[in-house]
Amino acid sequence: MSLTFHWFLPTNGDSRHVVGGGHGTPATASGRDRPPTVAYLSQIARAAEDLGFVGALTPTGAWCEDAWLTTAMVSQHTERLKFLVAFRPGSVSPTLAAQMASTFQRQSGGRLLLNVVTGGESHEQRAYGDFLDKDGRYRRTGEFLDIVRQLWDGKTVDLQGEHLQVEDARLARVPDPVPEVYFGGSSPIAGEIAARHVDVYLTWGEPPAQVAEKIAWIRGLAAKEGRTLRFGIRLHVITRDTSEAAWAEAGRLLDGFDPETVRSVQAGLARSESEGQRRMLALHGGGRDGLEIHPNLWAGIGLVRGGAGTALVGSHAEVAERIREYAALGIEEFVLSGYPHLEEAYWFGEGVLPLLAQQGAWHHPSRTDTAPSTQVPFAG
Repeated sequence: MSLTFHWFLPTNGDSRHVVGGGHGTPATASGRDRPPTVAYLSQIARAAEDLGFVGALTPTGAWCEDAWLTTAMVSQHTERLKFLVAFRPGSVSPTLAAQMASTFQRQSGGRLLLNVVTGGESHEQRAYGDFLDKDGRYRRTGEFLDIVRQLWDGKTVDLQGEHLQVEDARLARVPDPVPEVYFGGSSPIAGEIAARHVDVYLTWGEPPAQVAEKIAWIRGLAAKEGRTLRFGIRLHVITRDTSEAAWAEAGRLLDGFDPETVRSVQAGLARSESEGQRRMLALHGGGRDGLEIHPNLWAGIGLVRGGAGTALVGSHAEVAERIREYAALGIEEFVLSGYPHLEEAYWFGEGVLPLLAQQGAWHHPSRTDTAPSTQVPFAG
């Protein structure tokens, strides 16, 4: 079995410093260093495609550009790369979302993946006209996915749910292939929704022991539903030719964190209703000491960024070893990112992926050889 790697499109802006934001906090000023233009995002996407990444995640929220529109434009500048589009069920009707996905598949050549984000921050949801509480949002997500799945199967749907209602809903053309659904969440109700509806359960980059507990939990819930899920993990990466060089880069990023920005971001994230965000905050406690929470797993990113807050840091061989450690737990897909996203894609793609190929853990999705090509220029 070959591991699957996805990259990230920084639709909140990119920089040689960490760009904060997410979970109700705004993008930091560093996001203006490299604005998220279609030209720049397409450059990242083409690099990821050439290096062997299967897809690219785009975030959702008030802190970034809209994922649907951005990926639709970037897809026209790529050939193979899939787009893991994050969206919130509360902001679009299930019938329209099913139709949008079907259109995206036809116009992109079947390159859509969906990351369903229920939304963990009530104050941000209310800005979009969504006034349900957290549990209500998850129950609505379940109804939403039930409707969408039936529509994709070509069925006519009538549903009178707790939160959603459709009558005589159907699609003129169903998507081919049907997009796979990715989903993450650490609360009990999130686990129930994942077990019933999704293809890939995503976790943020917690230490392996905690990830193993999550996998066992979701596997057990899915088994009760007669289903089998795949598992993925969301991490940043800082990988270099030597361990010393990688940790020096992590130190440089940490030195760039303004203390007031850290305090402000941590205060904002402390209000989060997300159980996953609470778990991320617990890894670093808001301080700068003890940030290596497992060999080569660094929690520093979470000081200024909501959501995924940990990074694999080390030599190419060390990072490859950590990836194999997670894979041994059952992780099959890795959704990665790094600052800046263009350069870090090359560091990982030219440093770690060839090692994994030599070890039989990965192969390039569109080539028989494992040597990275040079068709996309490095813009360092």
